[in-house]
Amino acid sequence: MKIAISGKGGVGKTTIMALLAHKLKEAGKEVLIVDADPSPHMAQTIGVHDVGAIVPIAEMKNMLVERSGKTPGSPFYNINPRVDDLLARYMVEKDGIRLMVLGAIQEGEGGCACAENTVLKRLLTKLLLAPSQFVLLDMEAGVEHLGRGTVAGVDQLLVVVIPSKSSLRTALRIKKLAQDVRLKKVSFVGNLVVDDEDRRFLTEGLGEEPLAFFPDNPALRKNERDGQAIDRVADLMAEATDTLLKRLLE
Repeated sequence: MKIAISGKGGVGKTTIMALLAHKLKEAGKEVLIVDADPSPHMAQTIGVHDVGAIVPIAEMKNMLVERSGKTPGSPFYNINPRVDDLLARYMVEKDGIRLMVLGAIQEGEGGCACAENTVLKRLLTKLLLAPSQFVLLDMEAGVEHLGRGTVAGVDQLLVVVIPSKSSLRTALRIKKLAQDVRLKKVSFVGNLVVDDEDRRFLTEGLGEEPLAFFPDNPALRKNERDGQAIDRVADLMAEATDTLLKRLLE
């Protein structure tokens, strides 16, 4: 199963994705996280050592241009580039969870970096899975990635939303754009929820109940500030994570 996660910046999507990865690993599943955020920090969240040595694939411009087959001055490039070897070459592993840091191609002076993005999209679509395998895509905040089609081929898009009007607006916009690009399953996940009033606010504002509600917990914030891996505090969110995983597998 391929699961992507998105939401307004700062809503905690990376934390929730890391908690889900930890729970899947405990259940005996093979887990690959693809960090496709322009400012990736999943490596720190799951406790990878020597984070500074990881270079996002999106920053390897020469390699991406070479794989795309694009020649200087030409508008043409290969729309089906070879990427099979990249899947193994650029993975790191931490306690049984594999991580690939994709990053995101930024538009330069010449406008759209279409050839390079084609390589990254091809990389995602080549992740063929067995029933015991899960690919978790930590997408960039906001809605821009939906316009570029980088979530094509995922089985489920999770949109993280916190009890605020701005987060609600972004979440609803993400869902609409996801439906426009024909993603079949788009669901919400509540985060930083304090009480029943927060739950009602989210459910009424979204027009549906989120798959799970993750509570606001100061211990998680302290854990992140201290630079500790998420598995140290995963038990604090076990109930919400169990509920989310159960709903995803139904």
